[in-house]
Amino acid sequence: MCGSELTPKIQGLTPADLRLQAQVRRVLASAEAPPSPCISVCRMSDDTTYCVGCWRTLDEIGGWGQCNADDKHVVWRLIGERLAAQASAQ
Repeated sequence: MCGSELTPKIQGLTPADLRLQAQVRRVLASAEAPPSPCISVCRMSDDTTYCVGCWRTLDEIGGWGQCNADDKHVVWRLIGERLAAQASAQ
């Protein structure tokens, strides 16, 4: 092997994913304007269309600054759904 092979994504949730999942619950339970889910791990996954750090799509990342609080809650809900799907895929 020359080292250029793709490394498969870890099945299930990473520790960072579990922290994000807990934050999803906190954000969705709050009436305050949601914070950005960005954790400064800005890299798109090879096998999904999501950032490996925050689980958002490029469109969600690019539009975050123009979103109102309701739209941001929708994105957080989608992140939670994506994490749940990843957890159940293991």
